[in-house]
Amino acid sequence: MNAWDIVIPVVTLVVGLVAGFAGGVFYLRSQIAKMQKDPEALAKMAKQMGYNLNRQQLQQAQQMLKKQTPPKKRSRR
Repeated sequence: MNAWDIVIPVVTLVVGLVAGFAGGVFYLRSQIAKMQKDPEALAKMAKQMGYNLNRQQLQQAQQMLKKQTPPKKRSRR
């Protein structure tokens, strides 16, 4: 049994986990940004989770999402 028989699968697992996590974070951020702009998407997600939101609750949820999302970094020029 060679050392590479252990090292390669472990490295592959770690790289896969890191790439999957980064991809998941990117996807989740894009979905949250879409929900901030589109109240229908937020209502659809809530309905899939078993919640029926009225208009006031929908507005409160959008405001909460806007507060939680960090501002985009500005380039210094």
